[in-house]
Amino acid sequence: MDQVSTAPATVTLGDHFARTLPELALAWRAEPAPAPNLLVLNERLAAELGLDAAWLRGPEGLRLLVGEQVPEGVTPVAQAYAGHQFGHYAPRLGDGRALLLGELPHADGRPRDLHLKGSGRTPFARGGDGLAAVGPMLREYVVSEAMHALGIPTTRSLAVVATGRPVRRETVLPGAVLARVASSHLRVGSFQYARATGDVDLLRRLADHAIGRHHPEAVEAANRHLALFEAVVAAQASLVARWMLVGFVHGVMNTDNMTISGETIDYGPCAFMDAFDPATAYSSIDHAGRYAYGNQPRVAEWNLARLAEALLPLFADDEERAVAAAVEALGTFRARYDDAWSTGMAAKLGLDHPAPAPLVDDLLALLRDNRVDHTSFHRRLGAAADGDTEPARELFLDLAGIDAWLVRWRALGPDAAAMRRVNPAYVPRNHLVEEALTAATEGDPAPLERLLDAVTAPYDERPGLDRYAEPAPERFAAAYQTFCGT
Repeated sequence: MDQVSTAPATVTLGDHFARTLPELALAWRAEPAPAPNLLVLNERLAAELGLDAAWLRGPEGLRLLVGEQVPEGVTPVAQAYAGHQFGHYAPRLGDGRALLLGELPHADGRPRDLHLKGSGRTPFARGGDGLAAVGPMLREYVVSEAMHALGIPTTRSLAVVATGRPVRRETVLPGAVLARVASSHLRVGSFQYARATGDVDLLRRLADHAIGRHHPEAVEAANRHLALFEAVVAAQASLVARWMLVGFVHGVMNTDNMTISGETIDYGPCAFMDAFDPATAYSSIDHAGRYAYGNQPRVAEWNLARLAEALLPLFADDEERAVAAAVEALGTFRARYDDAWSTGMAAKLGLDHPAPAPLVDDLLALLRDNRVDHTSFHRRLGAAADGDTEPARELFLDLAGIDAWLVRWRALGPDAAAMRRVNPAYVPRNHLVEEALTAATEGDPAPLERLLDAVTAPYDERPGLDRYAEPAPERFAAAYQTFCGT
């Protein structure tokens, strides 16, 4: 398990998680990368982490980014967790192809995990090869950075490095490692794993670690562990509402993919919705639509119920009182979600007060029935607030319906400038993502660079980016599927 140390003294990696929770941390090492080649580096994020971008681009930096060489005294670990996957409980999941290198200091004073994805098999791999292909790792880079630019809490992407190792999927593909950054990688599944051990002390230490890392205000509460749960409920209600407002479909909302921090994690079969339809589900393995766009709030609430079950021994000594407290806390999710979504929807419509429910309901019905592109409509609606309704109208077949709705809405005095600040012009549109990933896999980085330029400044319309604001061709959208990449 020894690793060669050539990282500069300025790279400081902590091991607080591994030291505090050794039962959830399995020491492991990345598989060597035969020919590491940097595909993309997030220089702004590197600066926030105090990392020298020039050094990261060099041979020693690349070895850090694939996990081969880490600072002296640092031991990467694979994290243990359980989880419900598509509703079925798996008691032992864990980082099957990922490693936590350690914690980095951040400019805001709060530590960040440096975590690798695609770094090779671990004992949690469950028969997988532990590797990742260039395309899926670049997808996570693009989408996570777009989400960050949209103001949605998310893990971040620091770099994608091609390994020089082939990966066998349906075909042979070039392999890659993603280096990502998060407030932590604690998940609902982490608590499920700790609870399943029957070790209440472990569960308590995990909860206290989560409080210290993410929700320190809970320390002052009469019942700090119940306050932790309440904080996670609030964070997830806000997060999922933000997903819904931009048309984001996570695709695999298993409990091991829900963070305690309230950050979006694991961009596998994710996508941004094209035509508005609550039944939209892009994932090739989600045959029943469990994680469809319109189901996401309910799934989040279900996942939080599993977290409550895991935390029950910490809520109260008496099980009946613990269950009652959990039910009461979980019961706030729907109101919190509704409030966050309603406030966000009012902002999208340019209103400084809640939008009348019938107005919103009628709009959603019009968007669904006319298969209107979600992102395009809300962006074009800003022009309608200024008096030019044609760009929005032309998206509809039911002109009488949208005309009547526009009259009702404009009577409320929407603010066009405010709308342009919350309705993006550019999101990672699925056809453009696929185009960029295919080109990058074949060695052409230009489409990826242009896409990143658009989606990392999503509210600023710029000349030459018209195609990044246009809906997908109908023939593409009708058949589009996404894949997990494993």
